[in-house]
Order: sequence, then C-alpha cells, then structure tokens
Amino acid sequence: MRALRLEAVLGALGTAALLGVLSLTAGLDAVGWSVGLASGWAATALVVAGRARRGEPVLPPDRVTLGRAVLTAGVAGLVASSADRPLPVTAVVVLSSVALALDNVDGRVARRTRTATPFGARCDGEVDAFLILVLSVAVARDHGAWVLAIGAARYVFLAAGWLLPWLAAPLPPRYWGKVVAAFSGVALTVAVSGVLPRPAGAVAVGVALLLVVESFGHSVVWLYRTGAGPRTRRALRLTTALVAAGVVWAVLVAPPRLDQLSPTAFARVPLEGLALVALALVLPPRPRRVVAAVAGVVLAVLAVVKLLDTGFTAQLGRPFNPVLDHGAFVPAIEVVQDSVGESATLVVLGLAALALVLVVALVVASTVRLTSGAARHPRRSVRGLAVLGLVWTVCAALSLQLTPAGPVASTSAAGLALAHGREVSSALADQQRFDAEVRSADPRTAPSSGPGPLAALRGKDVVIAFVESYGRIALEDPGIAPGVTSVLRTGTTRLERAGFEARSAFLDSPTYGGYSWLAHATLQSGLWIDGQPRYDRLMASDRRTLSSAFGAAGWRTVGVNPAHDGPWPEGASFYGYDRVYDQPGLGYEGPGFSWSRVPDQYTLAAFERLELWPGHPPVMAQIDLVSSHQPWTPLPSMVPWEELGDGSVFHGMAEQGLSPEEAWRDPGTVRELYARSIQYSLEALVSWVAHLDDADLVLVLVGDHQPPTAISAPDAGREVPVSLVTSDPAVLDAVAAWDWQAGLLPGPTAPVWRMDAFRDRFLDAFGTDPAVRAEGPVR
Repeated sequence: MRALRLEAVLGALGTAALLGVLSLTAGLDAVGWSVGLASGWAATALVVAGRARRGEPVLPPDRVTLGRAVLTAGVAGLVASSADRPLPVTAVVVLSSVALALDNVDGRVARRTRTATPFGARCDGEVDAFLILVLSVAVARDHGAWVLAIGAARYVFLAAGWLLPWLAAPLPPRYWGKVVAAFSGVALTVAVSGVLPRPAGAVAVGVALLLVVESFGHSVVWLYRTGAGPRTRRALRLTTALVAAGVVWAVLVAPPRLDQLSPTAFARVPLEGLALVALALVLPPRPRRVVAAVAGVVLAVLAVVKLLDTGFTAQLGRPFNPVLDHGAFVPAIEVVQDSVGESATLVVLGLAALALVLVVALVVASTVRLTSGAARHPRRSVRGLAVLGLVWTVCAALSLQLTPAGPVASTSAAGLALAHGREVSSALADQQRFDAEVRSADPRTAPSSGPGPLAALRGKDVVIAFVESYGRIALEDPGIAPGVTSVLRTGTTRLERAGFEARSAFLDSPTYGGYSWLAHATLQSGLWIDGQPRYDRLMASDRRTLSSAFGAAGWRTVGVNPAHDGPWPEGASFYGYDRVYDQPGLGYEGPGFSWSRVPDQYTLAAFERLELWPGHPPVMAQIDLVSSHQPWTPLPSMVPWEELGDGSVFHGMAEQGLSPEEAWRDPGTVRELYARSIQYSLEALVSWVAHLDDADLVLVLVGDHQPPTAISAPDAGREVPVSLVTSDPAVLDAVAAWDWQAGLLPGPTAPVWRMDAFRDRFLDAFGTDPAVRAEGPVR
C-alpha cells in the first residue's frame, strides 16, 4: 500500500512539474492549470486505485502509461489555455509525439517483463482515447466541429453501454483497433503542426474519422451478434426500416434547388414510393429483389442528378443538362484549381468521389431494405400504403401545396426524370440546328465594293474589356449597388474631363454565374453560345469574329487573358489573334490575388506597355479583367500608375485581405467583397483610360455574366451592363440609332439586346466611314 501511495504522489508531482515548465515556456492560464491537473491526477488515481482494488502493485508498463498520461495532461492544459489565444503548436506537437511514441513502449515492456494484464491494456487505451479527444478539440478550431467526432467516439460508445448493456460487454483483443488509434493520434498531431497544407491535413483527419467509424462499427456489429437480445434486434430492424424509408422518401421529394429546401419540402407524399412498396407486396421474392436493386440504382442516379441540379442552379441559375454540361467538368475543375491550388482541388475531388459512392450505396441499400421489410410485414405495409394512398388522392384532388417545392401529392421524381429526358432530346436537336447555323453563309463577312468593314473606325485602337461577373445586379441590388454606381458616376465625370463620352445599355448574356468563355464567344461570333457543346463546335468552325474582322481590315489583333497559364490554340485558330498574352506573357512578378494572380490594373498597364508604344499600328484587343472573379478575396488596391513596374508593388496586399475560407463563412461578407471587386475593376479601367490619354481609343466595356446565386438569386435575369467609350463624336454618331443612354451607368429603362446581336450591329454601325479617311487603317 505504501508503494501505491508513493506512485500516486509521484504521478501528482510529475503532472504539477510538467505544467509548471509549460507555464514558464508556453504559457498556461488558470483554466489550463485546472484542466491539466484534473486530467493528470485522474489518470494517476485510475491506475493506482485499480491496482489497489486488485491487490496488485503498480507494474512496469503502468509506469509508462502514467508517463503518457502526464504528457497528455500537459497537452490538455495547453489546449484549454488557448481558447482565446494562439495555440503553442510546438509544445503540443512535442508532447503529443512523445506520448504517441511511448504507446508502443508500454506494450513491449509488458511483454518483456511478462506483466501484461487486461487492466493495463484498458488503462493504456483510455489514455489513447483522451489524447485523441484533446487533439481533436485543437484541430476542430481550424477544420470544423466535425473533427470532434474522432475524439468523442470512445465516450459516446461508453455512454451507449450504460443505456444498452450488451454494448458494455468485453470485446476480444483486436490489433486493428490499436492501429486505428495510433493513426488517429498521428493524423491529428500532423494537422495541429501545420507541416502539411491545410487541405492535406483535412484529408488525413478525414481518413482518420472513417477508420474510427469502421473500427467502432465493427465492435458494435460483433457485440450485436453475440449479445443483443430479441427486443434489441426488433428495435434495430425497426430503426433501419424507418431510416431506409426516410432515405427513399427524401430522394423522391427533395427539391433540386437550395432556395426551395425547407422542412415543409419533405412534407409531401411521393407517388413513386407508394408504387415501389406496392410492387414489393405483389412480386415473388426473386423478382422483388431484382426490382429493388434496379429501383435502387435508378433512385441513386436520381439523387445524383438532384445534387447536380442543386449545384448548377446555385452557380449557373439552371439545372444540369447532360448534353450541354458533360464537357464542363474539366473547366470547372481548372477554375477550382486556380482558386485554391492543386492539392486542395485533389482533396475536393477525393471528397466528392467518396460522397458519391456513399450516396449511391446508401440509396441502393435503403431501397432494398424498404422493399424487403414491406414484403416481410405485408399486413402493416398494406395498411400504411392504404392510408398514404388516401392522403395522396385527397391532396391531389384539392391541389394542396404547402411549399414552393411542389404539391403535397408529389410526382416530382417522375416529373424531374421526364423533364431531363426532354431537355436531352431538345439539346440534341439544338446541336443539329446549330451545326447548320454555323455552316450557313454570313453576309457580313462577304467581300464588299464599299469602303470596307469597320471603315468608320480606321486609325482607332479598339478595346473590348470584359469585366468578370459584372451583372445587372451590381447596379440594382440595394446591398451592392451604392458603391458600384458611385464608381460609375464618378468615372463618367472623370472621363468627360479627359474628353471622353460614354453610352450604355444592357446585353442578355447566354450564361449565368460562370462559363465566361461562352459570353466571349457569343459577343465575338454573333451566335448564341449557351453551352460547352456549342462552344466546342464553334471553335472548330471558320465563323468570322469581331477580332478576325478587325484583323482582315488591317488591325493588329491581340487577346489578353491573365487567367491563362497554358496553351490556347483557339486564340489564333478561331479568334484570329496575332498575339495572345497569357499570365506568363504579361511579366507579372507580384503576389497572387484570388482566382487570378494578376491585378486588373497591372493587366491594363502591361497591355499598354506591350502594344500601345509610340507609333504603333491600330490595335484591336479583347482584354479579360478577372480581379472580380469568384471568390473575390483577397483583393488588390489601386496604386500610382508610374509605380506599377513588374507588379512587386503589390506585395503585402494579399496578406491583408481575408482568405476565401474566412470570407465565405458569412454571406454578407461575400456580397460586400463582390461589390468591392467590381468597384476595383471598374475603377482600374476608368483610371487607365484617363491615364492613357489616347484620343483614338474606342472602348467597349461589358460584363460577361451575372454573379452566382450566392450573390444574386436563382431567378435573377442574365443581363449585363455594356458601355461604349470614345472621344470621337463621329463614333457616337455612328451608334446614335442604338438609343443607348449617356454615361457609364445604364438606367432601368436602358435598351436590352441579346449578346449575340452585338457583333452584327457593331459591324453595321461602323461599316462605312463618313469622313472616308484616305490614310487607311495604318497610322
């Protein structure tokens, strides 16, 4: 007994000594001291009291376990002290690493000294569980509350054993459980350390969570098979049947739009589910199983389609179309990669693939379970089917609807399948019509005996500047518009002082929330490009574009896309650019901002330096301004034009802004950042025109599409502002018939054109030159 007391005193003193060292080096507050002492002393008492109850001394492996418990108490104190201050990462990682390394030592000591006991193994496992719990609390602060499930799993299992005695039965030794515990501790320690990129750390922790679920799931299944009584088995069968019915019900009635998602959206009776149960009741066992499996696969596909519809509606304002969108995933992945990096993109893709597999498995298993349960209890199933069928019939007769998601008597699943089938058929027919349209003759590209195409712009530098995500909502939404419209009004005044005038209207874009290249192709080609298949077919054609028309008339044509960092053969083969400036070609040496590294101000200055040198030939350029691309943070600030240099002046700005992860936690912050990004792009463009002081400049400023529904709304239109800026009254006279409004800010009554109408109207307006300049297109 004296030896046990000595062990208890040494354990208590060891805990206090370690906490004292940590207090002097890493810092501990009163909460940290309390948590550290409580956990360390509790572990010591557990070991000492347990051995005393058994009439045994503290064994050699117990001392290793007590040492690990003291180290874990230190980690607990540090984590508790960092609730309102940064976590001392180095101290936490060192203590955790040593404690994890010693986990292998106590087992070896027990085997070599032949002192291995079930009680010692239990104590060792409890120390592991507490260390994992403490580390999961630390990691959850950066990665989210879901990480707490790793640390809480052991204690939830214990609590369940109090309620269900069969879960408290002894488990046979399982080496895999030790492996899972060790991996979880290592993964959490690595995530705390920050040695890996945050996405990679999240993946490691996610894998640990899956392993923990598998390990505890295996234990629960074993205990259920060996110790659960009849009542428990009946309760479990009932629970799984209810869960299966809930999953099938949810798949059938869940709306494919986030704005319709609410609890009342599931208060509907799906006719398709009633039909499935009815089939299960009348079919023999083997056909029933086949039908259940096929129905499960169909419902799984329906669930995936609904998820895709939800994502596409949230981002692009329309449902997923297999024909239009099958080729859009690669560009979307590239956008994500440009925004968050390659490693984070791999994480996203891995999680998406895992989620897809889990959804399919859950839906198929639920469908099979529902049909088998219905067949096993035919009387109850018939009664339930009759009641729900009556409810469905009455609600259908009354046309009762409680939610925008649809009527209570639901046939939405069948309706969704039919709608997508019609969309696929329509899209295939549309492709044939579009192929014929592309092949048809274009009268505006035929040779002419007149002054020639674009004669009214001879000697002009013509720039088409697309401003990313610059939609009508930026001018009309009360939470976004004040700052944007202020920049436009101020910009109009500034341009007038520099001798420029502007005319503005709206264009109806073929895309929404993304796929900017579809808008670029539509405006340039005069064809409606509203999907990737149309775009791919257009790129393979010889359709005349605005840029190729300028090139044929003698202009030097240039494409400037700071988001591109690789080959873009369509720039020359389709658009006819003499030169394409991508991200490397602009010579930017500053920090990266948001989705695109290059700030818009630098893009404009680089174009001026590379193309608008004294005595240059007339230039026609399309410039993509992408600082306003999602996720809209961090954002650059305007700097004096003479200080731009190679972009190094922007160093330090990116670190001052919010990261995308921080910004997207609050919808209000996201909307504010979107507004600021549009203001920056517009201010950069207006400032550049005034700074350039080029009397021969003709600028077309146009948005590519509305922002996604995180900023706008699912039912927002597709209209984008467009402005023409010039200092030449003759140019304004040429577009007088357009009836565009004066200034950079189009009002609510401004004209609205389809974007594919712009090319032809532009060519018509500038196809003749009233002055008939004799010098031709070259200055």
